[in-house]
Amino acid sequence: MHLFCSGMMNREKSSTQGKMSEAETRKTRSRYDRISPVYDLFESLAERSKFSRWRRLLFEQIKGPTILEVGVGTGKNFPYYPPGLEVTAIDLSEGMLSRARKKLANYPSARINLRIMDVQKLDLEEGSFDTAVATFVFCSVPDPVLGLREVRRVLKPEGKLLLLEHVLSERPVLRFLMKLMSPITVRITGANINRVTVRNIQKAGFRIEEEKNLWLDIVKLIVARPQ
Repeated sequence: MHLFCSGMMNREKSSTQGKMSEAETRKTRSRYDRISPVYDLFESLAERSKFSRWRRLLFEQIKGPTILEVGVGTGKNFPYYPPGLEVTAIDLSEGMLSRARKKLANYPSARINLRIMDVQKLDLEEGSFDTAVATFVFCSVPDPVLGLREVRRVLKPEGKLLLLEHVLSERPVLRFLMKLMSPITVRITGANINRVTVRNIQKAGFRIEEEKNLWLDIVKLIVARPQ
């Protein structure tokens, strides 16, 4: 009887968590649809001063021919792709993708296939990509470990994961402030600034090959491979 009740409770808990995750995913999609018209403007200063340099640094390590970009957004990474790659670029938000399509018209030789898709439920074949790349994305995925596990599933066994991410600082004062401010940043931009992303990557079945601090210990360049 105890085992039966325990099983029932676990199924109910799993069902409740699934519904909560779906609700959060819908909320995330709606938020990015809403802010997509001003997204590039909102980040323009950071893009010019820091982000573009960090993207270039990350994309120096990209190897194909098959690439998965998670959270392509408005297409900010398009200028950094070397020629000759076959890119599947996904995003949860149709609003963001519509802007990416307009930018893609400026790169007629690029082989980039834009698809609306949730990284937590990838409609892609197992073991089909040489490299997966994401820039400032897993801070906004409702279940980041689930999303990272899906990325691991579709990577080839010898594949590589390349990430730019902002993460929760280990410095006590910064850590406290980031935890305090995270609900506000989520509401405004959809970004959780209290994520322990390196730990999440490991939990999803990757081993970390490189972890480089780009700004304090908050913005990191991360290279990982499936275990």
